[in-house]
Amino acid sequence: MTHESPGDFAEFAAAAWPRLVRTAHILTGDFHEAEDLVQTTLVKVYARWRRIPASDIDVYVRKALINNNISRIRKKRVSHLLTPFLPETEQRAHSGHADSIEHRASVVQALAALSARQRTAMVLRYFDDLSDVEIAAAMNCSIGTVKTHIRRGLAVLRMHPALAGLSFLGVHDDAPARHRAA
Repeated sequence: MTHESPGDFAEFAAAAWPRLVRTAHILTGDFHEAEDLVQTTLVKVYARWRRIPASDIDVYVRKALINNNISRIRKKRVSHLLTPFLPETEQRAHSGHADSIEHRASVVQALAALSARQRTAMVLRYFDDLSDVEIAAAMNCSIGTVKTHIRRGLAVLRMHPALAGLSFLGVHDDAPARHRAA
């Protein structure tokens, strides 16, 4: 069954926006680029909206988001200074949130050191909580490639100075059983 009206798309986009922006923010490292990435993705999805089966919409949108991010990185090839917050926001931050903001900034800085494919695999695994099979489908690669990207990404993150002394979201060498391929 496919979607019939533009109203269906508007409902989907409104419901999916926060989740997509969160994922895109972790992928890009910049909130404004994340919003641009999600907008670009939703524009492309809207063009094909009537042809996408309702049961595959989440997978389709996730895959489109990943592909658009990789295309964005290929086009830019320019390094950006990634800041996790605007300067005026930093001054107004409450002292209770300082540790949280510092930790988030460290994670974003460390993720920026990964390749686009490693970062994508890490975000889909540890932030979107997808299995190896789901990640492989979204990235259009084999399960072994997903495991390699995650293993190498974790190795880079463990050695990154911004995460020294921090446990990266409690991630250890052994992935939870639900992430292993059947």
